[in-house]
Amino acid sequence: MTLQQLKYIIKIVEFGSITEAAKQLFITQPSLSSAVKELEKELGIEIFSRSAKGIALTVDGAEFLSYARQVVEQAELLEQRYKDKEPSRQLCSISTQHYAFSVNAFVELVRECNTGEYEFTLRETRTYDIIQDVKNMRSEIGILYLNHFNEKVISKLLKENRLEFHPLFDAAPHVFVSSTNPLSAKGSVTLEDLRDYPCLSFEQGEFNSFYFSEEILSTVYHKKSIHVSDRGTLFNLLIGLNGYTLSTGVLSPDLNGVDIVSVPLVTDTDEKMRIGWIVNSKAVLSNAAESYIRHLKKLIEAYGFEIIQ
Repeated sequence: MTLQQLKYIIKIVEFGSITEAAKQLFITQPSLSSAVKELEKELGIEIFSRSAKGIALTVDGAEFLSYARQVVEQAELLEQRYKDKEPSRQLCSISTQHYAFSVNAFVELVRECNTGEYEFTLRETRTYDIIQDVKNMRSEIGILYLNHFNEKVISKLLKENRLEFHPLFDAAPHVFVSSTNPLSAKGSVTLEDLRDYPCLSFEQGEFNSFYFSEEILSTVYHKKSIHVSDRGTLFNLLIGLNGYTLSTGVLSPDLNGVDIVSVPLVTDTDEKMRIGWIVNSKAVLSNAAESYIRHLKKLIEAYGFEIIQ
């Protein structure tokens, strides 16, 4: 086993394709495939499963990747110490549902980066894709929520993919509305209050099940529904159409300004959202990923929520 082979595995996971990784490494695809197969043979494990749809990390592969990243990182630290090399480029990828606090923590992570180079990725994406990203180690961490309604389905999917859920905090249902919306002045609102306003939600693609919805109370019928794919568009439509969306209630004035406000939603149930982060059970988090989680917890506490221990 060589350091170069470890770097090959990391690059393949980064690009999700042997062909694309080979291009980035300036070697032929057959040469890269051969290097991977030699390493698998030497270790007696299968790192990647191969199918017509492409490649994916196996359970053994996910564990191996964690150790490979640590070894490469330590080797680079040795080179920095004894060869006067510049600090290596930091890498970290996060997949998340559309939460302002996820972005805020990412901003803090980038700000504290003390290397001259880094390559960080933040994917605000669909629920199912978050799970797949973390399963295949395309992202180290995923941010999503569980509640009484979706917990059985999502937890089963996490277990099948050998992913662990770590709770961060509980949030009662809120709605986001424009500051010019008449509802913004109310101390709380009910579903009846919302009846004539457009309801905005994040579309979930082919996995458009109620269980994968980012919005709590996903089975409630809405007279007017609009589905969007990104947070910026959703906020623009909240303002432009006087709509609303169901949410955690956590808003960031730094990112969202003062045009959107959060109002508690009163319902007949005590349903809450338990927001947390998921990780591959075989993964060992990088320093950057651990730092991201620390920033998440610090920000959540600053918003007035209690961290679940």
